[in-house]
Amino acid sequence: MKLLDKRAGGVLMHISSLPGNTGIGTLGRYAYAFVDSLAKHGQTYWQMLPVCPTSYGDSPYQSFSTFAGNPYFIDLELLEQDGMLDRADWQDLDWGSDVHGIDYGLLYTERHKVFAKVQARFRQHIPADFDAYCAANAFWLDDYALFMAVKDAHGGTSFSEWERDIRLRLPEAVRCWTDRCADRIQYYKMLQYLFFTQWHALKRYANERGIRIIGDMPIYVALDSSDVWTNPELFALHDDLTPVEVAGCPPDAFSADGQLWGNPVYDWNYHAGTGYAWWKKRISECLKTFDVIRIDHFRGFDEYYCIPFGSPNAKGGVWRRGPGAALFARIKDEFGDVNIIAEDLGYLTDSVKQMLKDVGFPGMKILQFAFDSREASNYIPYLYGRNSVVYTGTHDNDTILGWTQTARPEDVAFAKAYLRAETDEELRTEMLLCALSSVANTCILCMQDIIGLGSAARMNTPSTVGTNWKWRADESQLTDRTFALLDRYTALYGRARTAPSP
Repeated sequence: MKLLDKRAGGVLMHISSLPGNTGIGTLGRYAYAFVDSLAKHGQTYWQMLPVCPTSYGDSPYQSFSTFAGNPYFIDLELLEQDGMLDRADWQDLDWGSDVHGIDYGLLYTERHKVFAKVQARFRQHIPADFDAYCAANAFWLDDYALFMAVKDAHGGTSFSEWERDIRLRLPEAVRCWTDRCADRIQYYKMLQYLFFTQWHALKRYANERGIRIIGDMPIYVALDSSDVWTNPELFALHDDLTPVEVAGCPPDAFSADGQLWGNPVYDWNYHAGTGYAWWKKRISECLKTFDVIRIDHFRGFDEYYCIPFGSPNAKGGVWRRGPGAALFARIKDEFGDVNIIAEDLGYLTDSVKQMLKDVGFPGMKILQFAFDSREASNYIPYLYGRNSVVYTGTHDNDTILGWTQTARPEDVAFAKAYLRAETDEELRTEMLLCALSSVANTCILCMQDIIGLGSAARMNTPSTVGTNWKWRADESQLTDRTFALLDRYTALYGRARTAPSP
């Protein structure tokens, strides 16, 4: 039986949102404490957002590499314990004054100062397994480290603005830049070694306590990424590596201009011709990193929306056919029955529904979407099937308490009537219990909703930049008292790992 076939529960909480004293959540003691809390209160899953390095806008869905880990998550206290830092190297630095927020500007400047000190010691005592790590991951690590080193040498500008020879990766330019940036290349390889050393230690700790990690894999990669720079043939690009088309969503009731994401779209004919080799590598690395993979924007594998590059908005796009179930047939041939959650939100055509049926992955049910008073909704709980994952909301939704203030009053009234709630606080509780008691095999609740926070704790508002991905919890919000409701009802509704079989 696969993991997702069992009745279970879990919590959505990104690493960045953990407490801590270095400006952002990390892979250190607060992450271990969170694992302990999940295990103590009967949970099976810890779901998080993508853990790759963030680029413009600080979004984990726009990364410099789909294979790399985010150096911001490297825990400095663990580095001190390993002899790579002194406490004075990091403890008194200014990491920002808002314990519930993240100052990404400070992180960018201060973290690299600290990591420079780490590298000085790292050079003197290179770990015995460092070379083996680099060799095992050379297929992506060499190019990523060179990409970041050349980016640094160009003041952080997009690779589209580099000199033509290195932008197009002409062999002589790659050799020259590799020699010129040797020290900086080692620096970025070191950061990846440190990230994955700490990551796999945390994952082992979680797995030993019965906690499985659900990781998020965006369907697209960022235009300014080592993935595009290194493998332009995978994407619909011109000879100068500018995109022919970019990804997004068409106009709808929520956005008159649609959503212009800007990611390059794939050349699916090329991928098919290789037997989807790059996707197999991508899935293989995700399976090493996570126990379960949530694939974002799953419907894009059936049909994907393309907008001409340079368009001011998403109005002029067209739909094109994707690889469909054929890609996932190859994935299953390679890896067997993998544990994948399909993010199938939005308007689903008959062909998307058929693809989901063919691949057999559980889709997502979002309770906040159930209560649109204007039309019938597929997210209403009595329509759920067992092969699904129910959420009250995701990182793109407001919190439950925030939703009661920002949603249409008619929708909130419908939700209160359906859930027999009088007040907003009662609605929060009843929505959590509705998800837990539903027939869906898997239930994932947002930490902000478990705590009972308003819109200030919202993780992301789609199509906006500057205010997202910043929420953090403090220690007082992650106590046994906070988990009490979850503790009791996870067991009552048969989702606790220790619950007896019916």
